[in-house]
Amino acid sequence: MTENLGELTITRELPAAPAVVFRAYTEPEQFVRFWGPVGTHVPLDTVTIEPKVGGRYDSTMVIEATGDRYPVSGEITDIRPGELLAFKEDSVGLRSTLTLTDLGDGRTEAVLHQTDVPAMYCGPEAEAGLNSSFDRLVEHLLAQA
Repeated sequence: MTENLGELTITRELPAAPAVVFRAYTEPEQFVRFWGPVGTHVPLDTVTIEPKVGGRYDSTMVIEATGDRYPVSGEITDIRPGELLAFKEDSVGLRSTLTLTDLGDGRTEAVLHQTDVPAMYCGPEAEAGLNSSFDRLVEHLLAQA
C-alpha cells in the first residue's frame, strides 16, 4: 500500500478468477453486497453501472448508524472485461483504476490505484475504508464459491 501526493494504491489477492471479480464490480446486484466499509450499505436502487467507456458508474453509500448518504457519480473511462475498470468521479475528479491479474488456481491480484485524490480522501481512514470494502468483497466471493 502506497500513499503520497494525492495517490493511493491498494493491492489485494482475491479468491476468485478475474472474470468473477470483474462481474462483482459491474453487476449492481453483486456490487451492493460488498461496496463500502463495514457499517455502510449501498441500496440497489441507487446503483447504475453501464459497463462501457462513457458509461455511468453511480451509487450512494449509506452510513447505517446515522442514515447519512454519500452519493458518488462517475463515468467509466476505460474497461477491459476481466482485466481493468477505470472511472472518474464527477464531483471531485478522483480517478480510480482497478487492474485484475490472473494468479492461477482461481485467484486474482487486484490493484486499486487512485489519482487526483482530494486531501479529505487521502488519510488512513480512507485507506482503512477501502480495505474494509475489499474484506467484504473477499467474503462475498467466498460465499459464491
